[in-house]
Amino acid sequence: MRFAAAFLVASLALAPAARAQASEQTLRVVLINELTSIDPVQSTAAFVRNHGFLIYDQLFALDGQSVARPQMVETHTVSADGLTHSFTLREGLAFHDGAPVRAADAVQSIRRWAERDTVGRTLAAATAALEVVDERRFTLRLARPFGLVAEALARPTASALFVMPERVARTPAAEQITDPTGSGPFLFRRAEWRIGDRATYHRNPQYRPRDEAPDGLAGGKRALVERIEWLAMPDAATAAAALQRGEIDFWEQVSADLVPVLERNRSLTVAPINEVGFMVWLRLNHQQPPFNDPRARRALLHLVNQQDVLNGIGIRPADQRPYCPAYFMCGTPLESDAGAEGLRTIDIPRAQALLREAGYANQRVVFLNATDTPINNAATLVMADAFARGGLAMDVPAMDWGTVTQRRNRREPVEQGGWSLFVTVANALDAGNPLSNLYLAAPGAAGLTGWPEDAELESLRRAWWEESDPAKRAEILTRVHARAYQVLPYINAGQFRTMAAWRSTVQGVRPTAVPVFWGVSKRP
Repeated sequence: MRFAAAFLVASLALAPAARAQASEQTLRVVLINELTSIDPVQSTAAFVRNHGFLIYDQLFALDGQSVARPQMVETHTVSADGLTHSFTLREGLAFHDGAPVRAADAVQSIRRWAERDTVGRTLAAATAALEVVDERRFTLRLARPFGLVAEALARPTASALFVMPERVARTPAAEQITDPTGSGPFLFRRAEWRIGDRATYHRNPQYRPRDEAPDGLAGGKRALVERIEWLAMPDAATAAAALQRGEIDFWEQVSADLVPVLERNRSLTVAPINEVGFMVWLRLNHQQPPFNDPRARRALLHLVNQQDVLNGIGIRPADQRPYCPAYFMCGTPLESDAGAEGLRTIDIPRAQALLREAGYANQRVVFLNATDTPINNAATLVMADAFARGGLAMDVPAMDWGTVTQRRNRREPVEQGGWSLFVTVANALDAGNPLSNLYLAAPGAAGLTGWPEDAELESLRRAWWEESDPAKRAEILTRVHARAYQVLPYINAGQFRTMAAWRSTVQGVRPTAVPVFWGVSKRP
């Protein structure tokens, strides 16, 4: 009995220390959305991409300067004519089930990704053959010039390119995968995943990071915590209170009105992880009146005041770019204002003149409004008010974002359940360049929702990614940008940045544009 009593006393004495150690090894995070699906090819949602960066690895990855660097690839050589690319994988790569990562896994992952992703389909269209050489080597042989092979294989957003086991990657691209086996720095605990509550990840003890410092999404991915809990916490006030009490460690996107409150808390760091920020995109339906006429689309340029939109969202002046016409965003190497007009002030007479030229006959304009997404909701309401003042017959139905993502695929007229406009928010990785900017493409009915169609813009985009000379590519980019302002596949409605916040106990958070947690540690 004396032994049992002594053991109980010792156990009670150790309990606080054990709890502190467990807390130190668990990182609790709240991201923009919770995890509700796990297939990064099937879904372009940001939460699936975030999940992917935890459990998978990439063949190439973008560093902090958006340069594609080898990640799973050890060597990459290109033939003298630029048409044959040879790749060798790093030694010792293994999936979470212990199986080695093989060239066959990489090839099948590329093929599945290329069935759905804009960049993947473009690369596939230029490819003559993609073949396995041996366990660690594969080749990609082009049928025509394509100057951005490594950049395409580093695709970090929309349907990001992650390497899966061949058996998983053989799942038809139209079907959801159910097996989350990856080879990245963390393992997903599917049995612990509860939608509406949390998703959990554990450190992968077998992961072999590159012998480099982390840099953007590239470099050494060292897992420094044992466990990550990704919590569902959509209410901003609840998340702010939880962060201040130490119940969570990291909050990806602080509500603008709560930034000053958290900045006063000395136990918190409040800073952006995405320095370039985000752009509000206004997507137009090019297949239905009135915006099937380019003059009606141009009218909106004179009914959007970007600063009004940002003020309506509640973005602090320090975090706004009061005016940015750039399709590839301001503050990036591809920033341009070629062809830009409007977006600074509202000019109702100019907009109404363009609407008259377009033959606008008071058709109902259906502007889908995702009321459960504060930024989208506020931007929609600000612009809808301006459009109504400009003479458009506005109908702004309220719905959740999930319903928007379904209804925006409908091609019928608005009288039959179709739509005219919706807002989405993109980051610099989404805007990217003429190849990777998924909403810039204008192939018509075969393209993404909104279905813009313009052969000249498509020809210029293709010329850009086929050109290998940087100076010539820069000249083509100017022409791409000017043509985009004539076609208006979407309208830039305001660039801004948001703040993330994390406890002072969390170290190693870097400006990575999207939230990744390798290199992040937590002290008591």
